[in-house]
Parts: sequence; C-alpha cells; structure tokens
Amino acid sequence: MRVVIADDAVLLREGLIRLLTEHGHHVVAAVADGPALVAAVVEHRPDVSIVDVRMPPSHTDEGLRAAVEIRRRLPGAPVLVLSQYVEVSYADDLLADRAGAVGYLLKDRVAAIAEFLDALGRVAGGGTVLDPEVVSQLLVRRRRDDPLRDLTPREREVLGLMAEGRSNGAIARLLVVSDGAVEKHVHNIFTKLQLPPDIEQHRRVLAVLTYLRS
Repeated sequence: MRVVIADDAVLLREGLIRLLTEHGHHVVAAVADGPALVAAVVEHRPDVSIVDVRMPPSHTDEGLRAAVEIRRRLPGAPVLVLSQYVEVSYADDLLADRAGAVGYLLKDRVAAIAEFLDALGRVAGGGTVLDPEVVSQLLVRRRRDDPLRDLTPREREVLGLMAEGRSNGAIARLLVVSDGAVEKHVHNIFTKLQLPPDIEQHRRVLAVLTYLRS
C-alpha cells in the first residue's frame, strides 16, 4: 500500500515508517501538521493515511480537522486516525459522512503489530475500524442520549405500533390487552418523552417523530 503518515512525534512517525516499510508498504509522505497532511494526500492520493489527532500548533484536533477536510476534497479517501485518548466526539466527526474507509484507534494498539496492520488494510479496503474502547464509549453515550431509554419494552412496542399508524384499539387487539392498558402505556410514553398536553401540537405525532429519529 501507498501510505501518508501525519504525526508530530518524531519517534512514532519514524517507527511507523520503519514498520510499514518492513512489511512491504511504501510511505509516500511523512508530515507533522494538518495543512501538510492535506497537501500530501491531495498530491499523492495514497491508499490510506495514518493521522494523529493532536498536532501543531494548538495540539487539540488539527489532525482530525485535516482528515475531515481530506474526505471533503476526496470523498471516501481512507483515513486511520490515531489518538492518545478516547475522544468520542472526534469519532463522531470522522464517521459523520458514513462513507466508510475510516478507522479510529488508540495509539497503544500500534504495539500489536499484526492487529494494527490488519486494521490499516481493512480501512484501505473501504472498511470501518473502531478501537474497542471507542465503541464502548460510543454505546454508553448513545444510551445516555437516547430519548427512548426510559421506555419499557412494552412501551417501545406500543410506540412502534403507533408509528405504523395504528389506533389504540388496533394496538390493543394486536397485543391482546385491554384498551385501558394501551391508554396507560400511551400516557406513560408521553410522560417519559416529556410531551405535555399542547393545543398546538399533537402529542401522538411528536412521539412517533421521536421514535423515528432515535
């Protein structure tokens, strides 16, 4: 593979160059900041880029912003981002275009050479690779942000049937429960989704919209 590396830490950058070269890959450019990374990728069109999140001058998210800019200019350009810590918002930004060919790994994973090279190959081939720690924290945040998180399984089932356009009576017949039971579930759904009575908004419609968006 033809690879571009962007990392301001000289030891890691040189170590990656040596590792990739020893395994038959060709490093076409190795740079230390975001603008240089974008320029190198546009010039060389590598099979994959390895990018550190934090680079000069502010050492915050320059690498990530450069990666997003690369994919804006070259949609689907494969990028494997390396980070010292789990930054869930960065992973979200990287995955936002849903084009695949992206990876987000903690730098510690580089030490597991076979796994790292496998991940790099999968990203170059159009796959998506996320560090297990990133996946874990993404799932935790999704659960925390999920507007339906407080609904019981039965309430979710009722809301799903509401989304199909079914009346309370039809839902009761499908679930083999009383109309009163369905009305209680619907009331609980409105309460948990914080949809108080409103003469200008139909709570049933708002509840279904919340369900579809989640």
